[in-house]
Amino acid sequence: MAPLRVDRRRALAWRLRRQHLLVGAADATEVVRTLAAVSVFGADPDLSVRRRLAAPGAPGEVQRALADGRLVRTFSFRGSVQLMAPETAGVYLALRSAGRQWALRSWVEHYRLAPEDWPDLRAIVRDVVADGPVSPQAVADVLAGSARFAHLAREFAEPNHTFLKPFAWQGDVVLGPDLSALDLQSPAAAPGWAGVPDLEEAGPRAVLEYVDAYGPTTPAHVEHWLGGGLSAGRRRLQRWWDQVGDDLVEADVEGERRWLLAGHADDLASARPEPTVVLLPGKDDWVMGPGTDDTWVVPPALRPAMTRGAAPVVAAGTVAGTWRVRGDVLEVDAPPAPGLAAEATRLGALLGADLELRTP
Repeated sequence: MAPLRVDRRRALAWRLRRQHLLVGAADATEVVRTLAAVSVFGADPDLSVRRRLAAPGAPGEVQRALADGRLVRTFSFRGSVQLMAPETAGVYLALRSAGRQWALRSWVEHYRLAPEDWPDLRAIVRDVVADGPVSPQAVADVLAGSARFAHLAREFAEPNHTFLKPFAWQGDVVLGPDLSALDLQSPAAAPGWAGVPDLEEAGPRAVLEYVDAYGPTTPAHVEHWLGGGLSAGRRRLQRWWDQVGDDLVEADVEGERRWLLAGHADDLASARPEPTVVLLPGKDDWVMGPGTDDTWVVPPALRPAMTRGAAPVVAAGTVAGTWRVRGDVLEVDAPPAPGLAAEATRLGALLGADLELRTP
């Protein structure tokens, strides 16, 4: 079968819709599940999520979703902290655990903890956080009374984020709902928590979910998201890509080979580009999902700003400039575009502010 032929503007317009930026999602879980993971550090997760909701509500939606278990907060992509949907978080944690960093010789020697000791230690941690959220000190207090693991109490008392991360990756803990605190709790506190599946089950699912949200895409983009971000490993990713090949179709986008889910081909073919302007916070998944070196989304001249976490002005799917709020003024450094005034009004409503728009 000949590949589907589309131009870049149509492909990006379709992706904007898939990521709830043209038609909003029903709730925060749907947004985060689509995007796989929404960054917390150096980002504004509440704005990223609420910009994608049909009914955004007041600021604080992410905090509310964490409090009632519709979202979880945990260490995952790139060793940092992300929001994830409890239904799918385990898929990405399985990939994050694939490298078994805690079994490296440097880890074993530094922490005096052999790989075979981890199951018993993990069981202690799970027991302490079961009625959480609790502070890491609560785990330290229990470990201090253990002849076997007392030397590790300080890693929780400090706390040592590096040492805490494998407990999150293996599904023993997530971070508590308070975005300003480093509390620990059981992921089972979220009603939708589905556990951490076997790696070989998780891998193909993660590949398909990435293509679902970021198609038309390429294996290199999958490597960026799941390899560089989660340490899944290039060979594994290539094998999983091959395994899901029957679920994908090829698209010719202005001479470039890309792929999307087979079930989306007709939808993409009928998509129509339209003039759109979206104001997103820095480190938003629209940019970070494909990566700042993807010239579809980020022109080379704007890559340094996106890497630093500047807030992007996205016009027809491509970063056209940056914006920032100073006091009650919204400063936009980007060429004029239809719809900017309306988007500025929308941003003001999301932030709960009456903003004056200023452009070059």
